[in-house]
Amino acid sequence: RVSRADHPPGSSEGTVLASEVLGRFRKLQMDHTWTESLDATLQVPDVDSAGRVFEQIPLNPSDYCPYSATGNYTVGAQEMRVGGGVSFAEKVWLAERNGGGGALIYPDPADLPQDPRRLGLNAHTAVSEHLQVHLGSGDPFTPGFPSFNLSRFPPIPSSGLPLIPALPITATVAAKLLQLSGPPCPPSWRGRLPYVRCVLGPDFGSGRRVRLSVQNLMTPVLLNNIFSSLEGREPQYVILGAQRDSLGPGAVKSGVGTAILLELARTFSAMVKNFSPRRSLLFVSWDAGDFGNVGATEWLEQGYLSMLHLKAVAYFSLDQAIMDDHLSASTSPLLVDLLDAAIRQMKPLYLNSGAYSFTAFAGVPAMELRFTEYPFLNTPLDTVPRLQEVLGGRLGVTGRSLAELVGEMVLRLVHDHILPLRITSYAQTVLQLSAQLNKHSAELQQSRGVSPQWLFSARGDYSRAAETLQRAIDYSDLHDPNTARFYNTRIMKQVEYYFLSQYVSAMETPFRHVIHGRGNHTLSALTEHLTLLTSDPGRFDENRFRRQLALFTWTLQGAANALNGDVWSIRHTQLHTH
Repeated sequence: RVSRADHPPGSSEGTVLASEVLGRFRKLQMDHTWTESLDATLQVPDVDSAGRVFEQIPLNPSDYCPYSATGNYTVGAQEMRVGGGVSFAEKVWLAERNGGGGALIYPDPADLPQDPRRLGLNAHTAVSEHLQVHLGSGDPFTPGFPSFNLSRFPPIPSSGLPLIPALPITATVAAKLLQLSGPPCPPSWRGRLPYVRCVLGPDFGSGRRVRLSVQNLMTPVLLNNIFSSLEGREPQYVILGAQRDSLGPGAVKSGVGTAILLELARTFSAMVKNFSPRRSLLFVSWDAGDFGNVGATEWLEQGYLSMLHLKAVAYFSLDQAIMDDHLSASTSPLLVDLLDAAIRQMKPLYLNSGAYSFTAFAGVPAMELRFTEYPFLNTPLDTVPRLQEVLGGRLGVTGRSLAELVGEMVLRLVHDHILPLRITSYAQTVLQLSAQLNKHSAELQQSRGVSPQWLFSARGDYSRAAETLQRAIDYSDLHDPNTARFYNTRIMKQVEYYFLSQYVSAMETPFRHVIHGRGNHTLSALTEHLTLLTSDPGRFDENRFRRQLALFTWTLQGAANALNGDVWSIRHTQLHTH
């Protein structure tokens, strides 16, 4: 039902679908069911100004990249090939950073799985994806706080959006452009297109040029997130969410996630008639996921951050859950103990994941499970018949298996006396950084006057605090409600949340998590900068590195202090280690 027609945010079909999901929640007789509406600025195609290339190659006006810059760009072709595994937003950002004035993005047949079940994605199909790169999710015009008419930023350019126009095109269009003129490209660029040329001059030869025109419209849209909850005995809850909208049919993009969300809600609502869960369950159908998880991120920004780390145990994203028969998990390390040993492909949370904002912005452990390798995502071919074909008719079986796996993990989180979170997981992550710093310790101290000793000390404090808390839990009577409640509160309040850096602004750097976030304050930025000492010493910026090291060190020390809990314990540990 979800994917029988296109249902973008604000459309009549999207509104009807939201009403149906709300009605299904209400029929389950959950404890609470409600809708929260919010305003957001989304970009839609201007179908009245559909462009053509050379007036001979028609383009589908519904193929567009949300949040592209608008305007015209005329020039000869210059191709910069960006490898797979990079989002559209990052491709356009790289093109812009390297002097590109516009970007045409096409699916190279070389990147598609050569499987008869997937050959429906042909040279006449374009792939659409949003272009938020610096922020990645939420309304790009209100970073760090919710988008409402009374609090919206003035209509000024957002730092999270590209400055050049970008358009998705088919491989057929790309081939026609690339065969026109120019010397052959290097073999690594050629893919499977029949004609690939590097045209680096001012035109294609014979004075032929390309005019790229993007005239998308920014428009305010009323979004609707739908919530339904089952109350537990304790004031903590597990959140399950799925994107409801899609620019196309969206069988994988929004259909399977919504179906699994509703089925899990039905199953748990029947289950709680026979037992009272220890913790609550919150089921959420999000709007505007195709524009960068806008509905979910805006909800997080509505003042919930101050309470989520005290009450939200974990978040499970059901987005794009069924694509193929290869299961992987993108997860916070705190949740890995919940996963079955058969799931060996563990990945870090990534920017376009529906779970990303919950951890990187809100400090809540989050997980997204998905079956990988589905080439029809973000295309008009993402339909139920196509998905059934890819799965060999096993859509129902695959969906049930995934729902059961998520259900078992959720059941542990709502039922166990002690939350099954691996509180020592980040100690190993920081240990790897310490080893890398240790290799450069002599050079940093002798040539640069920079000592990593404070970071080593903070890492030791954090590791000891995590291990001490874990031992205390292991040797406690966890059947005593007060003891269990005490340790659960410490686990939730003092692990993931305290890795959100307090030294950067949520408005300028929304994803403040020093492990999973994005920005100069993160562990990845620090380690990348550190490698310049070997690879390119001239680009190593000593002042910038000092600042990065200080920001990370004191965020880590704060997490260690929080885990210790008592001021006298903190002070004793620091006197001992320093």
